[in-house]
Amino acid sequence: MSEAPRFELFAFWRTSATYRVRVALNLKGIAAEERIVDIDANEQRGAAFLAINPLGAIPALIDRGAGQSRAPLTQSLAILEFLDEEYPEPALLPPDPHGRARVRAIAAMLAGDTHPLITPRVRKYLTGTGGFDDAAWRAWQIHWFTTGLQAVEHRLVSEAETRGFCHGDAVTLADICLASIIAVMRIFRIEIPGIPTIERIMRDCEAHPAFAKADPMIQVGAPR
Repeated sequence: MSEAPRFELFAFWRTSATYRVRVALNLKGIAAEERIVDIDANEQRGAAFLAINPLGAIPALIDRGAGQSRAPLTQSLAILEFLDEEYPEPALLPPDPHGRARVRAIAAMLAGDTHPLITPRVRKYLTGTGGFDDAAWRAWQIHWFTTGLQAVEHRLVSEAETRGFCHGDAVTLADICLASIIAVMRIFRIEIPGIPTIERIMRDCEAHPAFAKADPMIQVGAPR
């Protein structure tokens, strides 16, 4: 009888944050048992999931290793850094302090400054309380995707540390966060002009098996 995976991942097919964690797990060859939390059915606001993450945000990672009871891991960037510390190879952060700071900054521009503005709970508030119709919501998405990605593009094209990927020639947290935004934009059929460096890096990411395996459109629950 095979042993259950160490990790249990509470996930949903199209969330940008879930995508990030899936890519990191794939890069490091870590198996995780997935539990689907259907955001479209509002399951993230149910008592069962709120007991895991009171914010009701996906994903959450449960560490079942060594039979110890541990608090759930939440927030995708915190989960990625945890996985990088537990499984150091391949490293998701550069070895030098300035490099690590740069990668974390680019990751935060995407996962902290851009992604939160287009999450389902923001849409629910804007369409339910803020008076947004579908056209206004789409314009909101396009505005914030454009603002965030063009700022990242400016950094990437103007800084010498950018090479094959966002920082150097290996995948880092920055590439995972960048790909997670582009993957969700494609679901929404949104294209942003003036980001050729991002588009080049994204092509290289998509050619990598760890990213391809995390593609939202091949996950459980995705439309066929």
